[in-house]
Amino acid sequence: MAPARIRLGTASPGTQATTPETLAQLAQIAQRAAAKKIDILLLPEAYIGGYPRGTAFGCLMGSRSNEGRDEYLRYFQSAVDLGDTIGEGGGGAGLVWVRRELGGDARPSGANGATKETENGEVNASARRGDGTREELEKIARETGVFLITGLIEKAGGSMYCAAVYVCPKLGIIGKRRKVMPTGTERLVWAQSSPSTLRAVSTTIRGIRVNLAAAICWESYMPLVRQSLYAQNINLYLAPTADGRDTWLSLLRTIAIEGRCFVVSANMCVRSSPPPPPPPPPQLANNENAISPSVDDEDDDDNESHVVVIPQDLPAPVAGRRGSCVTEEGFEIALPSSTPRHSRPTSGISKRRQSVFDEDGNEIVLCGTVANGTGTGTETAQQQQQQQQQPGSRRSATYQWMTNSHNNQQKPPATKQTLSSSSTATKTKTTTTPEFVSRGGSSIVSPFGDVLAGPQWQDDEGIICADVDFEDCIRGRLDLDTAGSYSRNDTFKFSVEGLDLSPLPY
Repeated sequence: MAPARIRLGTASPGTQATTPETLAQLAQIAQRAAAKKIDILLLPEAYIGGYPRGTAFGCLMGSRSNEGRDEYLRYFQSAVDLGDTIGEGGGGAGLVWVRRELGGDARPSGANGATKETENGEVNASARRGDGTREELEKIARETGVFLITGLIEKAGGSMYCAAVYVCPKLGIIGKRRKVMPTGTERLVWAQSSPSTLRAVSTTIRGIRVNLAAAICWESYMPLVRQSLYAQNINLYLAPTADGRDTWLSLLRTIAIEGRCFVVSANMCVRSSPPPPPPPPPQLANNENAISPSVDDEDDDDNESHVVVIPQDLPAPVAGRRGSCVTEEGFEIALPSSTPRHSRPTSGISKRRQSVFDEDGNEIVLCGTVANGTGTGTETAQQQQQQQQQPGSRRSATYQWMTNSHNNQQKPPATKQTLSSSSTATKTKTTTTPEFVSRGGSSIVSPFGDVLAGPQWQDDEGIICADVDFEDCIRGRLDLDTAGSYSRNDTFKFSVEGLDLSPLPY
């Protein structure tokens, strides 16, 4: 008899303009997932409420702007109110909130202890806490039969939390995570949470026990957070994120092997408008090449920009090999030789360098030969002198703009230069590629590190899925049980303040 399998799914949708629109989109995705017979569906970090990528809310060290405060107000208003409290350490009310035991709350129709209900099973608006988002999520799960996990921005008191909720089709929300440590500048607008929210939850689908827990984005780079989930005997590790770099997948594969669990990740795919053309090259003094510093922000804003400028008034090319230097980012920049112009040989074979651009927009310096003024594929000495005096020639200022971002591995439009075999004139070709603020990259990985689905790059509409056998998690523990005997728990002691690490049953 074939083992029962569960279908895991994930997608990379982007947040819509308003929360009701995002919830409507979520409902459509859940319906499509149900049509694909997906049992468990993960959606990205901050999907409801939005990820504030690229903004600083008008904040500088020691100052805040009025415009930034207005932007923060709008972001706060777009966050959802689930009716929870701040709780000790930002952990909320925990199971008291999950069970709807806070004052003024009511269970849906048919649940034990309901106080105020409507006939169709929905909570009366006058009897519910929050803004109705919780009830809407539970309704979507109930009507589609899909177990949902979605990231959202939750407001409680005067603070916002990056959170994720586990929504069961039968029981409603059975647990909620709040991000323990927001990453980098996320701490500007998101509050820290209590580790008590790291508690895993359990559900049964077609007789199969699934113990699941979420680590939100760069929490997965925190070894002790990962260990706190392994210790609870999870077999499904959820990793909603805003990190769209290629390196994220390698982390997911490590987690899968390390925890002997299935790993599902979801990241938003967000399109952007075409970038503006690069500015004109700056005028530099002392004939020095200029290299812009790189910008390295946190998980979602890791942009590195490199600008290489060759000034217009560089001396003409000279014979012999030119020197070069290498920037911190690994780019080689050819430097002019100090040999005087009058000392260049006028006969025989002299070497000079040419450059071409590859498909990624990087300049590659080549070595060519010129023999007695007659070259093949290179310029003669006389033509070099003529081209130097012509505006727009290759020896005029060359400006190359290169961007490498973990949110956008696509290259901006690059200028390619080619040399004609019949003419030494330079031809310029411009290619345009689509751009994304975030490329997505949602994936599903097995307990042995195999990629079962994804990465889902540049696809904000599709749903990817994989049929899995959760007994593979047990098979993998034949030789590695990170939270069991392999951890040498007789020697190493591990505990988390406020978190029950008791392992969930099989």
